[in-house]
Amino acid sequence: MPGTKEIRNKIKSVQNTRKITKAMEMVAASKMRKAQERMRATRPYGEKIRNVAAHISHANPEYRHPFVVARDSVKRVGIIVITTDKGLCGGLNTNVLRMTLGQYKEWQTQGEEIEVCCFGNKGLGFMQRLGANIVSQVVQLGDRPQLDKLIGAVKVMLDGYIEDRFDRLLLVYTRFINTMKQEPVMEQLLPLSGERLGAPEGNWDYLYEPEAKAVLDQVLTRYVETIIFQAVAENMASEQSARMVAMKAASDNAGTLIDELTLVYNKNRQAAITKELSEIVGGAAAV
Repeated sequence: MPGTKEIRNKIKSVQNTRKITKAMEMVAASKMRKAQERMRATRPYGEKIRNVAAHISHANPEYRHPFVVARDSVKRVGIIVITTDKGLCGGLNTNVLRMTLGQYKEWQTQGEEIEVCCFGNKGLGFMQRLGANIVSQVVQLGDRPQLDKLIGAVKVMLDGYIEDRFDRLLLVYTRFINTMKQEPVMEQLLPLSGERLGAPEGNWDYLYEPEAKAVLDQVLTRYVETIIFQAVAENMASEQSARMVAMKAASDNAGTLIDELTLVYNKNRQAAITKELSEIVGGAAAV
């Protein structure tokens, strides 16, 4: 059994750790509220531009933008992986990267070539260890999403799709549900189709000025950038929520451990006192 000094040192060490986790919990709670406000503020714009893109994709049949034209075969895949720069946020990054790894191995089995864009240090490090073909990256995103930091990496992937370097572009991130729940999501960005884009209720047509190609290039590119920006905002809100929950659990566990160590310390101390009294009584009886 360890001595009382060792137990005291361990109790003090756990108490210091609990102070750190408690402080991190409070910081994460403060950042979480701000991140959630920013995330919710981006949703209306994203929804409106989604509606515009849906109508545009079904209009003007004489010109079809490459982003809305499905490829006949898929032999090459591009994927954008959004993770956090820092850890200590529970299983947030683990869940996203596990989903990505499963799909990555499936693509490799099918003989598909894969190009990867990474947002966040955790995803970048994981993909580097995996030996993936990383064509663009953005790290040190901070606590507030900034579109000017993302555009460069996004443009590399959009250019790759237009130049036929890959036939499909996917996005992986963590969607914010509520403070206690976040879920990893993998969805198709290009070609624009499916639930994300939707279908208009009626057939609209537009008068384009100067021409359809110039307008559609700008609108659909901005639409894709908005989807990615929204995903980064969702991921940041999920990060702070997950970190707050993880640090609260760590603080609670530290408190439980301190109680258990204190009980062991008291038992050890009582045993030492009892032993000393027995020795004193035995010595007096021998005299």
